[in-house]
Formats: sequence, C-alpha cells, structure tokens
Amino acid sequence: QVQLVESGGGLVQPGGSLRLSCAASGRIFSIYAMGWYRQAPGSQRELVAMITSGGRTNYADSVKGRFTISGDIAKNTVYLQMNSLKPEDTAVYYCNADVRSGASLRHRNDYWGQGTQVTVSS
Repeated sequence: QVQLVESGGGLVQPGGSLRLSCAASGRIFSIYAMGWYRQAPGSQRELVAMITSGGRTNYADSVKGRFTISGDIAKNTVYLQMNSLKPEDTAVYYCNADVRSGASLRHRNDYWGQGTQVTVSS
C-alpha cells in the first residue's frame, strides 16, 4: 500500500500565500512523478502542477506564474508554493503520485491523498 498525506491548507486572504506539502510512504520502489490537482464544488478535478523525477514541471495556465511546484521525488516529497492567491483558487487540493511499487514495470499505479482544503476569502 502507498499512502499520501497532504498538509498546509487553510484559509487565506486574496493576494496571500500558502505552501502545501505532500509526503508519500509505503511500498514505493520509485516515483515517476508527483503532482497537485484541485477540485472545486461542482467542478471537475483539474491538474494544477506536476513534477517528474527528472525535474520537469507542468502548470495549469490558470496558475502559471503564481504557483511553484518543487520537492525531491526520490525522497517521496513534493511542495506547492501558492502566491497571489485568488478566490477562484478555492478548492480541495489533492496530491497525486505515479508510483512504481516493485521491480516489475507492471507494478505502476496512481495514488491520491485525502485532500486538503484551500479557501481564499476576505
């Protein structure tokens, strides 16, 4: 089993900053990529940012220039620095990991954290 635990969510004012963290543990042979997704009420879950084991990053257009993903994939950790937050950023943020759990390449699955609430409001 693989577990992902997010932390750092909370209430912040528009224009403020927040830093999310995620730590993965369990049967992990290696991690190909980790990322952050978010889901607002009534909306589809969407990719926010992703980082690969090689350090390549991807961002949603809506957060590019404001959010920064970082971390050490080899150590099963990832962070999301969120600056210039807007009310539209309000959502549950989920950590995701593309995990290889064994020597066989067949043992590769996506895992999700429980989510952490981010609320941007005055």
